[in-house]
Amino acid sequence: MSSKSDHELVPVHEVMSEKDAKEVLAKLEIGAANLPKMLDTDPQAVKLQAKPGQIIKVRRKDGDIEYDYYRLVVQS
Repeated sequence: MSSKSDHELVPVHEVMSEKDAKEVLAKLEIGAANLPKMLDTDPQAVKLQAKPGQIIKVRRKDGDIEYDYYRLVVQS
């Protein structure tokens, strides 16, 4: 039985390195607190073993175009 998080419609999630996260925040000219939140109990956060304070990059596809979205992991 496969996990719901492995379904083809669930976008790819990955924990960003601290360096990459800082670069993205600088590019967007925002602080991490300004990002949408993801609870540390979210199935994707659990799967990735993400800790509060880490940033998760979500890669969504729209046809042939891919978009990156970012979420700050927070404690539930």
